[in-house]
Amino acid sequence: MRKIQLSVLFILLSVITIARDWENYFPEKQLITTGVYYYPEHWDSTQWDRDLKNIAAMGFEFTHFAEFAWAQLEPEEGKYDFEWLDKAVSIAAKYKLKVIMCTSTCTPPVWLSRKHPEILSMNENGQRMDHGSRQHASFSSSYYRSYSLKMIEQLARHYGNDLRIIGWQVDNEPRTFFDYNQDAQQRFRDWLKKKYQTIEALNVTWGTLFWSNTYSDFSQINIPLHSQWGMNLNQRLDHNRFTASETATFLDDQAAEIKKQISANQWVTTNYIPNYDGGYIGKSQQLDFITYTRYMVFGSSMGIGRKGYRLGDPLSIAMANDFFRPKSPLYGVMELQPGQVNWGSINPQPAPGAVRMWLWHQFAGGSSLVCTYRYRAPLVGYEQYHYGIVGPDGVTPTPGGLEYQKFMQEIDLLRKEYLQTATIPPAYLARKTAILFNNENIWGMDMNKQTNQWNSMGHIIKYYKPLKAFGAPVDFIDDQTDFSKYPVIIAPAYQQIDKELIRKMTNYAEAGGNLVLTCRTGHKDREGHLWEAKFAAPIYDLIGAEIEFYDLPMPHAQDSVLMGSKKYAWKTWGEILKPNQGTSVWGTFQGDFYAGKPAVITRKLGKGSVTYVGIDSNDGLLERDILKKLYAQLEISVDNLPEGVTVEYRNGFGIAVNYSDRNYNLDIPVDARILVGSKVVSTAGVTVWKLK
Repeated sequence: MRKIQLSVLFILLSVITIARDWENYFPEKQLITTGVYYYPEHWDSTQWDRDLKNIAAMGFEFTHFAEFAWAQLEPEEGKYDFEWLDKAVSIAAKYKLKVIMCTSTCTPPVWLSRKHPEILSMNENGQRMDHGSRQHASFSSSYYRSYSLKMIEQLARHYGNDLRIIGWQVDNEPRTFFDYNQDAQQRFRDWLKKKYQTIEALNVTWGTLFWSNTYSDFSQINIPLHSQWGMNLNQRLDHNRFTASETATFLDDQAAEIKKQISANQWVTTNYIPNYDGGYIGKSQQLDFITYTRYMVFGSSMGIGRKGYRLGDPLSIAMANDFFRPKSPLYGVMELQPGQVNWGSINPQPAPGAVRMWLWHQFAGGSSLVCTYRYRAPLVGYEQYHYGIVGPDGVTPTPGGLEYQKFMQEIDLLRKEYLQTATIPPAYLARKTAILFNNENIWGMDMNKQTNQWNSMGHIIKYYKPLKAFGAPVDFIDDQTDFSKYPVIIAPAYQQIDKELIRKMTNYAEAGGNLVLTCRTGHKDREGHLWEAKFAAPIYDLIGAEIEFYDLPMPHAQDSVLMGSKKYAWKTWGEILKPNQGTSVWGTFQGDFYAGKPAVITRKLGKGSVTYVGIDSNDGLLERDILKKLYAQLEISVDNLPEGVTVEYRNGFGIAVNYSDRNYNLDIPVDARILVGSKVVSTAGVTVWKLK
């Protein structure tokens, strides 16, 4: 019997290995695979052959079907029509285009919405969403979740062993819902009961003795009104956790249903919006890998210089790459802006070359695939004026379309130069740094800011931005990650912590790691409770100091911190520190009743070090100089890249992109060979070189 069990286990492990053989899906020698969305249901079928032929002729390697097509796939309840989609798949295959097949759960058909209006999400004020948009159905509607799987089962059964289909995308840009319909209320109560088991345990964790909040039964609990002043913070924290779980499990349900039908030659993913504090990204267990969406120019970022708005935020793609890559065995960008869009606050034309630069930036971060929305510009619907790869005539390439084509031609050149034995510069790897990130810290701080000057993500970016200027490869990691892979780990404003993580941080430093902690770290336990001890006491032994108190000055009365001979302005959050013997002081407060008290400290711990930055500066210059000082002490060489210039390495190639408003002269090894661009990287420019 034991031999039989071992044989079965071996077979199961073999299947898992085959199912996760990423080299078969995205061969490393291909470097990156490029595709484009196409919506055959939007166009007369007589045009499909022409369009798909032109897609292939431009160099695209895959396309993307059925994302918003539920009404065409199931025009009536229980009646499915795949004939039109079969035709489109056949034409794509004719031109050697692989296909990503999508579930259409973001756009339920009207007959489903009208027959079951309870599937529509409801806002805090009791208003239901209605048919005519997208993402209007609730992930917490039990009927919607179960009925969706019926359609997905039929679709997966039809295409699950079709070799022309390389993979599946579930939903589209999934997000969390603060949904208040009846099913959401009940599912929230059920989720709480599963977590706490007893109402007494919930009362303790939620601190319901305060303000007479006490419950005697789970049925008394409602979804919190987040806009109502004074709502129980733990109730709101748990509701955030619940909504993240609803999104993650809805994706898992879809992926699991698909995997019942498909072969090991197909994979399952979804395309997230980079909502860093959403809590659901990376939590779905059934996805094989994850992808994301990125739009750069839609009135949201001024970029660098007077015309920087045409290029976008230089950290936007970089941070998304560094956030998604560590969460997945591989990652991709399923939806990258092709040119001018229509849905932003202001929709300018991107600068010439910007689209190509964004593509190269995706490649530089390690992406295995990149895809754009969409091939043809729509003539009707909400996204009129949204550019595609070709314009409204269906044939004339847009400027962005031509830049996609140029990128694919340049990737073909790199494929010829690829060497499996290629290496990455040791100096680049030596400055690899992790940022410890937990979205629950963002939730906790944003629900209880203490000062309206505080910006949780802005504080994190004050550490991320100089790392990219240093030319450091960065990973955003969670506290389950193996810390030993990183010479330096930064944990910005890690407010909610437990003693196990403190031990892990201590062991990391003692073994030779270098830890940077910042203000608001360690104030609370995982449930958002202050410690029954001195303020943030559990981290005192780790940082080699006590926190005497914290201060939140008024904006008009900002003060400064002195480090060396330089002063740095601050007005948000400052922690006044009392260092132990053996802890060095790097920076002190100036200008108030605690002038001269320590604000920045560092200590040796075992073979490593711990630095504590008790301040949030106005402009991030203090954070930059602290990191520069630390890396110098550690003898880790860093670059000094100007704002907007990013340099990364992968597969034996160096890649530089320039979002700034001036040229940048690259300093690359004399024996490196430039394959794309030149040593002078102009605005929106790209240079790629091969290492020897």
